Amino acid sequence: MTDERKTFEIRVGVYATENQARELVEQIKLLLCPEPEHASPCPVPWAIGLLSDDISYPDLEQQYLIERGLGAE
Repeated sequence: MTDERKTFEIRVGVYATENQARELVEQIKLLLCPEPEHASPCPVPWAIGLLSDDISYPDLEQQYLIERGLGAE
């Protein structure tokens, strides 16, 4: 078995305000690295970013509206 590493990208669509999305990014950072002030690099390199509405997830908006009684049933 080889220890060949590759880069993977995981995207998470979230229907939220910008502030809510930024708060979620901070929480995810702590999941990826629970001790952000450690001296050495993380054992598994990672990066995180926040994209605007360039990517559409219409099902998320519909789910939000239905769960709050605001959408078509």
